[in-house]
Amino acid sequence: MQSLLHTVLSPSLDHMFQLPLPILEKLLRPAVVYIVLVLLLRLFGKRELAQLNPFDLVVLLSLSNTVQNAIIGEDNSVTGGIIGAFSLLAINWIMARILYRSRKITGALEGHSTILVRDGKIDKKAMESESLTMADLLSVIHRQGFNNIDQVHKCELEPNGTFYVEGANPSVDDKRHAELLARLEGLSQEIANLKAARLNGA
Repeated sequence: MQSLLHTVLSPSLDHMFQLPLPILEKLLRPAVVYIVLVLLLRLFGKRELAQLNPFDLVVLLSLSNTVQNAIIGEDNSVTGGIIGAFSLLAINWIMARILYRSRKITGALEGHSTILVRDGKIDKKAMESESLTMADLLSVIHRQGFNNIDQVHKCELEPNGTFYVEGANPSVDDKRHAELLARLEGLSQEIANLKAARLNGA
């Protein structure tokens, strides 16, 4: 019975865990692809990360299939998959540590934020640089609850592809704070008037 199980399981286990490629190659492939993808995304701008339309989303989804063979090579083993996953996580951890310790490298790899709108005025050069259309920009500010560009104090495209939108009008919290200060000032004035009236009456 044991010999039968060994005969049946041994080829399956060998096929699952035997590496057809050297371990060093399995470690280097994901690292190289990772670095190349980071550089390509940096080169082609922040728009790809922002996923503004279905075309951008298709590109990002297709990237994983495009580089899959470059990462795994001719290897479908479980061991190869584990080594590849370890390599990707390791290079990402190393990059995170490097970026954390060096602002210069962070700026070089991630880039800087781009201001698209300031005080209700659109920066056309910045829009062109990021390959953003007016429809893209309106879609962004509409998602943030603004109806038109005039209501936006600042719209900024961050290096990670997210948008920061600041309204020109004060926020609800700012309004409440201003109202509270006005009421406190009014109470202080009333107290001062009462004190003055008492002194005059005395």
